[in-house]
Amino acid sequence: MSERVSRRKFTTAALATLGTALTSGGALSAPRSTHVVASYTRQYWQEYFPDLSHGAILVEVRYKTLHFWSKSGFDYRVYPTSSPISSDLTRLGRTHIIRKVVGPSWRPTPAMRERNPEWPEFMPPGPDNPLGTHALYLTWQYYRIHGTHDDLKIGRRSSNGCIGLFNDHIAELYDLTEIGTQVLLI
Repeated sequence: MSERVSRRKFTTAALATLGTALTSGGALSAPRSTHVVASYTRQYWQEYFPDLSHGAILVEVRYKTLHFWSKSGFDYRVYPTSSPISSDLTRLGRTHIIRKVVGPSWRPTPAMRERNPEWPEFMPPGPDNPLGTHALYLTWQYYRIHGTHDDLKIGRRSSNGCIGLFNDHIAELYDLTEIGTQVLLI
């Protein structure tokens, strides 16, 4: 699988260069993930996890990158992410997936409502829902790995604590993970 990551990295970088060159003339806009290309660095699960009994996810908050390894260790994927807007909203450490939801609903946390009183108390699934199309719930209350309908958030410090992915990436990760998949945020 390392060949796929390298190919994706190369293709994204080439398209970013081409897109940037052409945008100066107004012909094309750059691909959506150009601002995170430099963050892709291959990691090895053995440095972070004792085993892959349920698969593993490593989130490098600083680099806005999520690494996934399957139980077999043969399937390795890297995804660009969003990260929390400030370090006081960032939780680091070990957790695991306890629930998986397609079409999640959303309730802002009490702290979010305090900071943003205009936000609704509840939002059903749909295009305005900030959790996107899929969510992976962690053992930490209020923390999730989820999609987003706002592609501009990926590659930036833009979340209230969660780790966000493009909707197509979270759908793929949703299918690859299971309840019990270990997660480490560093």
